[in-house]
Parts: sequence; C-alpha cells; structure tokens
Amino acid sequence: MRMLLAAVALLAISTPVLAQTAASDTLVAATTNGMVISLPQGDVDVTYTPDGKFSAANGMVTGTWRIDGTKLCTISSVNPGETCVVYPVGKKPGDSFDVTGPNGTATVKINAAPPAK
Repeated sequence: MRMLLAAVALLAISTPVLAQTAASDTLVAATTNGMVISLPQGDVDVTYTPDGKFSAANGMVTGTWRIDGTKLCTISSVNPGETCVVYPVGKKPGDSFDVTGPNGTATVKINAAPPAK
C-alpha cells in the first residue's frame, strides 16, 4: 500500500486535455505512450486515455489528467486534490528523466510505443 500511495503521489509529478498553453512535446509523448515511474519500492506503469483519464498500478489507481504547458496535472482516486508537476521539454518515447513533485523525485521513462489496443 505504501508503494501505491508513493506512486500516486509521484504520479502527480508527474482531466481532459484543456491546455492553457501549448502542450509540451514530452507530455504529449508520455500521455500518448504511457510511462513507467520508478520508485525505490518498485516500478509503476501508468496509461492515459485521450478522454483525460489514467490508470496506474494495475488499475488500483485511477483518475483524470490534463496538460498545462510543461505541467502534467492529475487528480486520482488516492489523491483527490489536483497536483501539477513540471516535466522537461524535448523528451521523446524511450527517454528517461527525473521529475520532482511534492513528495520527492522519481525517474520517469516514456514507453517506446503506445499501449496495444
């Protein structure tokens, strides 16, 4: 359960796309292909749908997402308050990088390809 809570907290680091500014290329790739968030407790897969919903930790966590420029903003079943975290620009599928949110730093890897339908 701690891993799940940590993942959800960092997922926010990480609601339909209603971008107030142009969406970051990194976030477009991440929300199209999904990502893996690496935590000391283990890896958490996150998938996103075009209608602004996401699922993580094998469906144990669900919520909504939106992009606001270089920020990914999420509301989840475990963390009902919106949290927005800045992502670096210029990342593409297969890239790994660190992001820092309210609960610390995590490594994010953008999946190389979108999830199979």
